[in-house]
Amino acid sequence: MRIIYSLVFYFLIPFLLLRLLWRGFKSPEYLRRWNERFAWYPKKIPPHDIWFHAVSVGEAETLFPLVKRLQQAYPDIKLLVTTTTPTGSARVRAVLKDSVSHVYLPYDFPGAVNRFLKQFKPRIAVILETEIWPNLFAACGANNAKLVIINACLSESSARGYQKISALIRPAISIVTHISAQTKEDAARFIAIGAPAQRVEVIGNLKFDVEVGQQVIDQGLAIKKAQFLGRFVWVLGSTHKDEEVQFVEIYRQLKKQIPELLLVVVPRHPERFETVKGLFEQQNFEVITRSSMQQCHAGIDVYLVDTMGELKTFYAAADVAFVGGSLVPIGGHNILEAAAVGVSVMVGPFVDNIKEIVAAALSAESLIQCRNAEDIVEAVLNIYQQPSYKNALIENGKAFITANRGVTASVFTTLISLIKPESEHQ
Repeated sequence: MRIIYSLVFYFLIPFLLLRLLWRGFKSPEYLRRWNERFAWYPKKIPPHDIWFHAVSVGEAETLFPLVKRLQQAYPDIKLLVTTTTPTGSARVRAVLKDSVSHVYLPYDFPGAVNRFLKQFKPRIAVILETEIWPNLFAACGANNAKLVIINACLSESSARGYQKISALIRPAISIVTHISAQTKEDAARFIAIGAPAQRVEVIGNLKFDVEVGQQVIDQGLAIKKAQFLGRFVWVLGSTHKDEEVQFVEIYRQLKKQIPELLLVVVPRHPERFETVKGLFEQQNFEVITRSSMQQCHAGIDVYLVDTMGELKTFYAAADVAFVGGSLVPIGGHNILEAAAVGVSVMVGPFVDNIKEIVAAALSAESLIQCRNAEDIVEAVLNIYQQPSYKNALIENGKAFITANRGVTASVFTTLISLIKPESEHQ
């Protein structure tokens, strides 16, 4: 079955290149470093102890506390971090700098993944969340790299899809040494698609160990005071296409009742910055951008964050935050970053990617879920008009995160137990 899969993948090479070109028109970074996507490297690379793969920005943020803990405990440890997207790559380089090696993950061609593993020679391969690549997994087995999936999650629909191609997926998943699942449901789904039950463990979600330094919070508060002049600030974080257009009318309604309301928009993808700016300008809103460094005077309606890596800072500058990807069928993004900085948090109805966290947060009374525009208007007004309600949401959010911390320590222990020689455990 894997031979057929590989042949299909090779057949798709021209289409993969066209896709990179197409994406490159919107985001030029997709036109760079193609050699890495096919595992062609200009020089010989020394062996690495652990290789981590984080698809994009969200997974990379989840990974950072674990990487830093490993580096603090073992200063000489050699780590490799791969990503799939340029935004993920930029975030890894911005946060971890030269303390780790970084390249794009190669496409799942047998030749490419074998070249990749023979070059970097990781002792442990660590995949975040749900990535299952049959050729890559087989190559890990052939190259004696212990394969681990951490923060493992698998939706019902993904599990059903994998079961339809079980002849391809079961051999791949059987190679995995250990799976650290987020929930019991995730664990059961991994077992259903072929993971040996004794190798699957439920430990919780790494995202609860999100890093938010006091410096980030202080920067946000300083922006609110000096730049936003103490206005009531509503941040839309990680928004997607077709979300911002819905907020145009919502904001217009709210502005009638909250004249000092400032809307801060942080689009998920940088290639959309200009489009989002144009959308609000076409509706006769006064818009300025973060990169312009203009003063946000009282007549400004919308402040567009057209920079990368500052989402947590602007959450800290907010009175209320709406986490995007949840007003359209994307599945939602990380609500814990917003809660961790001390802001009241809202989401929309589409939260399939984070439904367990959302359910738990709702039970902890630390989150507002809105079904539609009317719910959103009502929620923002309640937070504006009732400071005690706003403060309760914030305190409940902090308590919710604190109660679920500690997953990083468990994963750290697992990885160290796998990398140390057996003699050190005796």
